[in-house]
Amino acid sequence: MTSTRRMAAYTAAASAAASDGPYRFTQRVTALPRLVRDVLLGRWHGLSRRRLALMALAVLYIVSPIDLVPEMFLTIPGLADDAVVAGWLVTALIGATSAYLTWDDTAAYNGATYPGHHPRVVPGEVITG
Repeated sequence: MTSTRRMAAYTAAASAAASDGPYRFTQRVTALPRLVRDVLLGRWHGLSRRRLALMALAVLYIVSPIDLVPEMFLTIPGLADDAVVAGWLVTALIGATSAYLTWDDTAAYNGATYPGHHPRVVPGEVITG
């Protein structure tokens, strides 16, 4: 990845970390593999497989040395297209991880379990003496 692309990715990540709402940046990052797994297995319907594929293509576009508008010839527009794609990707990831983590917390609260998922709330009752 070129230094300008790396800088755009770092800037987008810093922006996401600064405005991460109720969930921390690390929670969002660690939730991504579970989010992808649950979308592909059809457990979570808050994100379509098509949108997940678009996010994967956006990552490949940012990382790829082949560009729609090359930086070598057109510096500003070449950086701008990467910044637009990175901005869309970060925004989409923030929205998807927020919705997924909310769903995951609700599923854990309701006692829904599936292999590899450990609920944060154990169903039970309070015994008063």
